[in-house]
Amino acid sequence: MAVAHRVYAEALLEAARDHERVDRVREELEDFVAAVGASDELRSLLRNPQIEPHVKRDALEAALGGADPLVRNFLLLLAEKGRIAEVEEIQDELQRLIALAERVLELELTTAVELSDEEAAKVVGQIEKASGRKVEATRSVDPDLIGGIVIQAGSQRLDASVRGRLDQLRQELTARS
Repeated sequence: MAVAHRVYAEALLEAARDHERVDRVREELEDFVAAVGASDELRSLLRNPQIEPHVKRDALEAALGGADPLVRNFLLLLAEKGRIAEVEEIQDELQRLIALAERVLELELTTAVELSDEEAAKVVGQIEKASGRKVEATRSVDPDLIGGIVIQAGSQRLDASVRGRLDQLRQELTARS
């Protein structure tokens, strides 16, 4: 993550807080980034370094008519400053800053089989209770785990899978040989 991404994200977050519209700004920026990801034409326009910033700004201005003024002005500023191609990275940094401020713990739960919503909620509830923080979890399935769960939160990894335990035993046996 570049310093510029953090600076822009912090500035947008501060403005959103000042106007008490953090949730709305987060959602609208997220929607804009999703639209960019879904449209090859829009993505090409924004990422093409040969297109002048003022042309990108004019195109955005036409497309952002009903957007929240903070989001609209922010995106126009990014276009003006030649940073609109980095909007995805800036949006990721904004999400990270909001999660940090709200003390949200973002993690990924990987299991050998698909968890039901009830099972996932139970695991998340236990993590919230243990950490004292709100948890937002994404889920994935990796049949190679055989059983158990792997929890990844940032650079921290808790491997309570059968595969992880077998790998650990293999390493211990190899070390003793």
